Amino acid sequence: MPRKDMPRKDTPQDDSSRSARSRNDRSRNDKSRNDRSPSDRGGSDRAGSEKPRDDQSRNEQPHPDKPGDEKLQKVLATAGLGSRREMERAIAAGRVTVNGSLATLGARVRNGDKIQYAGKQITAKVATREATRVLLYNKPEGQICSRSDPEKRPSVYDNLPSLKSGRWISVGRLDFNTSGLLLFTTDGELANKLMHPSSMIDREYLVRIQGEVDSDMLKRLREGVQLEDGTARFTDIVEGSGEGANHWFYCVVMEGRNREVRRLWESQEVRVSRLKRVRFGNIFIPSHVRAGQWIELSDAEIADLCATAGLQPPPKKKYSDADKRSRDRHQQRLRASSRGAAPVKPKKRSS
Repeated sequence: MPRKDMPRKDTPQDDSSRSARSRNDRSRNDKSRNDRSPSDRGGSDRAGSEKPRDDQSRNEQPHPDKPGDEKLQKVLATAGLGSRREMERAIAAGRVTVNGSLATLGARVRNGDKIQYAGKQITAKVATREATRVLLYNKPEGQICSRSDPEKRPSVYDNLPSLKSGRWISVGRLDFNTSGLLLFTTDGELANKLMHPSSMIDREYLVRIQGEVDSDMLKRLREGVQLEDGTARFTDIVEGSGEGANHWFYCVVMEGRNREVRRLWESQEVRVSRLKRVRFGNIFIPSHVRAGQWIELSDAEIADLCATAGLQPPPKKKYSDADKRSRDRHQQRLRASSRGAAPVKPKKRSS
């Protein structure tokens, strides 16, 4: 049965829509994670997924492996300077020093060690996770997911709030012509866990297809299609409305391969004319967050996201009165703009 809330003809789906099966099929999707072979999951064949061996430079570590020590790349990632993989590459390239000495892969640091990276000096904080912030951004088409672009195209980072320290780290990417849900965090370890193929977090997309789609094609897409970088498949496909050559579908993938959804459909000789991510794990786009707008996740939502990634929840962020008022104003602006009304100014609080 077509979904009642599916888009009519060429009208894009509302942000608040939900997949008909996304919640009921969680147990089936969890089971499919265990049933898939390593090659299907992209685990051993995925570039960059292999971790460096801890004993590669054991003799060159600033400190021996003992309680109170932590891997250098993990400390840098937790500080929000990048994902753990990015930090590993920076260390291997000789761009990181510890207490004035060039660091190597496998190096460990202790509290108080002075780390220099990308012109910034930070003091190592081991075994203490800073308060984690996570943003949900509703990406419009026509934006890139990079901080710099030779063609000077608009970037998703242009619309994000500034940070006093650290930086926003994108949890995966969406290509230039894809819209929808994109997560950003200050915690590089969380970003790395959410992006890694072993986490097997489902990503749901709304896609408009031009071309004939039959049951045999849908069966092939569910069972697996051989792409240039290995076997890929949709763990779920829900057919929606459509007339003529245009049809809407909700489809779910468990990995974040480059242009995976588009390549799967194009392997069947049909064309993707619209593509929007509507869900990442258990996170949906709120109906009042329009394209180009962002909203900050609550402590409870962040804890749930950490549990999905297999991490302990971070300490709750302590907000000042000014921060709370700023968050309230931002929420009011989002809801006012979704109703087409002028932003509402919050009442002044009595001292």
